[in-house]
Amino acid sequence: MIILNFLKRYFRATYTGIIGPFQAAHTHRQLLLLLIKRDITTRTSGTILGKAWLLFQPALQILGFWFLLDIVLKIKFPSRVPFVDYFLIGMLPWLFISDILSRSLNILTELGGLYQRTVFPILILPLLPLFLSTLLYVPIMAVTVGLLEGITAIPIGIFIIISLAIWLIPIIYLLAIMSLFIKDIGQFFPFLISIALYLTPILYMPSQIPDPMKWVLVINPIADLMALIHAAIQDLSWTQGNLWRPLGLWLLLLGPAWVLFRRAGPHIREML
Repeated sequence: MIILNFLKRYFRATYTGIIGPFQAAHTHRQLLLLLIKRDITTRTSGTILGKAWLLFQPALQILGFWFLLDIVLKIKFPSRVPFVDYFLIGMLPWLFISDILSRSLNILTELGGLYQRTVFPILILPLLPLFLSTLLYVPIMAVTVGLLEGITAIPIGIFIIISLAIWLIPIIYLLAIMSLFIKDIGQFFPFLISIALYLTPILYMPSQIPDPMKWVLVINPIADLMALIHAAIQDLSWTQGNLWRPLGLWLLLLGPAWVLFRRAGPHIREML
């Protein structure tokens, strides 16, 4: 009976974790849109190109990588897919994930003044970097995929960014609330995100990692996501585990992340 009650509560929390963020975004869509506009204005005010910089920054990063790898280093790849194509298709989603997670760490502190001065729906704050980055990276991913793989791959590229955004929802809520109460996370996270990049098959293919290190690909959900991305766009190999491991992690975190964030709500004002 105890186990049955636990499972009922867990599945109820998971269901709430699925629909809760979308309900919050829909209910407060006008406020969320206003915050997105405010964030864009704050980040680009005083510049000549204005809002265009938000698109140019990641685009220039990709252009720089292409110049270095394809023109200067001329790296060859043991695959039918050119190395620069493989790298760019993996690096763009990585930049998208990294940007969202990094901003999620400080989003409550960054906008704490709003929450302290007024009655504010704090549930939408972690969604701000998620929505903004999605709006920016969808066109960049579409253009990059279109140039590298053809026009028919553009819908797949757009679908990938949107799917990654949905997959990141429980993680951003966990990071936002945990980094507020445990300050050490903010100090350790830059190192963690760098190590995650090196342990993810972006600079190399999964087959190139030494056999004693293959277990890293199993415990790294980003590696699974990259395998699915390359399979969808470049028709590279993938396994059932690449699909079920990140999906299982997402389902596992949905309920606890949403419940933890909501229950910590009354204490957030004290921490800010």
